[in-house]
Amino acid sequence: MRLNWWNASDVIEAGTRLADHLRRPDGWDTSEGRRSVASGKPGRDAERLLQRALREVPPLRLNFYKRARLLNSFKWRLRERGYDRGAADQLTQMLLFQLYGTAAKLGASGDAEVSHSTPASALRGAKSGRRIPVLLAEGEARFADGKYAEAAKRLQEVLAIDPRHADAHAKLGAALCCVGRFDAAEQALRRAIRIKPTCAAAHLTLGNLLRDKGQFAASEMALRRAVKQDPQNPSFQASLGLTLGIRNRLSEARACFDLALHLQPRDAGILCSQAWLAGIEGRFEDAEKFCRAALDSNSRHPGAWALLAGSRRMTDEDGDWIDGVERTLAAGVPPIGESKLRYAMGKYFDDLGKYPRAFEEYKRANELQKRLAAPYARAERTQRVDQLIGLYTRERLAQRAKGACESARPVFVTGMMRSGTTLVEQIIASHPLAMGAGELDFWGAAARKHEESLQDGGPDEPLTRKLAESYVRTLEQHSPSALRVVDKSTFNTDHLGLIHQVLPRARLICMQRDPIDNCLSCYFQDFANVASFTMDLSDLAHYYREHHRLVSHWRSALPQDALLIVPYAELVADPETWSRRIIEFIGLEWDSRCLQFHNTQRSVLTASNWQVRQRVYSSSVGRWRNYQKFIGPLLELRDLAS
Repeated sequence: MRLNWWNASDVIEAGTRLADHLRRPDGWDTSEGRRSVASGKPGRDAERLLQRALREVPPLRLNFYKRARLLNSFKWRLRERGYDRGAADQLTQMLLFQLYGTAAKLGASGDAEVSHSTPASALRGAKSGRRIPVLLAEGEARFADGKYAEAAKRLQEVLAIDPRHADAHAKLGAALCCVGRFDAAEQALRRAIRIKPTCAAAHLTLGNLLRDKGQFAASEMALRRAVKQDPQNPSFQASLGLTLGIRNRLSEARACFDLALHLQPRDAGILCSQAWLAGIEGRFEDAEKFCRAALDSNSRHPGAWALLAGSRRMTDEDGDWIDGVERTLAAGVPPIGESKLRYAMGKYFDDLGKYPRAFEEYKRANELQKRLAAPYARAERTQRVDQLIGLYTRERLAQRAKGACESARPVFVTGMMRSGTTLVEQIIASHPLAMGAGELDFWGAAARKHEESLQDGGPDEPLTRKLAESYVRTLEQHSPSALRVVDKSTFNTDHLGLIHQVLPRARLICMQRDPIDNCLSCYFQDFANVASFTMDLSDLAHYYREHHRLVSHWRSALPQDALLIVPYAELVADPETWSRRIIEFIGLEWDSRCLQFHNTQRSVLTASNWQVRQRVYSSSVGRWRNYQKFIGPLLELRDLAS
């Protein structure tokens, strides 16, 4: 098996072991340590440490990431054993120069040789080319210590000397991600790949960044390139699995996660991937067990703490959870990780009824997310809705398009995000003759690909036939036998006119929820940057008004038998009446299992995967009143409430 670039369990153990071999802090001469660092000549304790490092570390063949993890585990172990910060920093710095000197001697870095006995001041005064290993080492030390901005500065100094140092570009990209400079990070990572196409670390970091930006297809491409470099790398497999899972390719995702866990059973990130998958599949006890195992491996893993909060309703008995999260934040967390923790903290305090603190955490989470997302363009959204209304008129939608498909299998459940679409999909999918396919991006991709043709008057006969045949094949891939297959992409609200022209017998269901409740629920949810308007209350209010305007148009322009509006509040107040109406609307006979939707075993790839496995509850109706004094821009939507 090839060396796993991100497999760090062995180096974490090595760092802890090196720290444990030093004497207790009361037996170590701190002044001696200071003289050692200043002169570059190690004292007795430090000499023994460096000699041991020479024996134990070279076989690990450290890269940037592993070196940082080893130094970090070494330093934290010293602090746990009672060393003060100054002493721990001094010893860590000495170990760093030893490790980097060893790497240069082994030829691992490709740069000039550096000895642990060379004073730092002398190294800095050497020729430019010989400064690179020291600057890289200093960058790694600061990265390991969570000082990402300082790490980036050192790496930029390397690139000022050698602009084509691919590994420095890759490391700079990782550091910039950690300080929230995502555009600059992406540029650095792409430069690294242009210089060195086989740079697996750059492909991995880029793939993770693109996933966090909501660019899932591009993320998959980058991560597949990383996996190609090292197919047996567990972290590569786990990261690819996460992107595949988000793309609703759960069997492929499961295969990646299972392989990763087999290769590295104790890795916290891989265990979190398994927890995420268990939650999607409704195995919440298993999800919590995986999260706890991840925290046993790494007590400061943001993803594990965040996933725990989503696996159940939090109570006053979860004080250990909030303590663990606050310790993790105090230790320093990159912006992406912090945003996930802040969303989770918002849920925790909301569950406990501590609404001011909950809103404070949600607000901070959204502010962090804004750094990653493209700004919401209000004028463009208004123009888009104007175009749709002008293009798909009542007269046009009343005509049967040539090339259209008469299949009644497709069922579309649309509406604003967090409006109850997952609940309705689950009700329908509980019928033995139906299944839920989740959120398919077919129509969004089709609209983008054929934008020019569609704006010129809608799909012509060849395009209509092509779209119909392709979509029917897509549904068959999800279920070859179900009489009805549900596509619940909320963004299909934009495409109902196109869908009706291509599939005139498809049933269209649009959810309608109190606008303030709906928008507030969006604001409280981490949507992985696929919807930047959810991160700002004013943007949310604008988007909802445009959404309401478009739905009002569809209600008047589409044939009455094609579209059913389902009020969320009425559905949760009288689930049987509305469930029967929904099943009748899609042309199936009533089945009582639709009322037991919470018992249906299926994967639910949305933020509502916990809620839809509970019995119907009405506590989400009127929830906005708990936050009334914080949500001024949303209160202006009260005139749209029906």
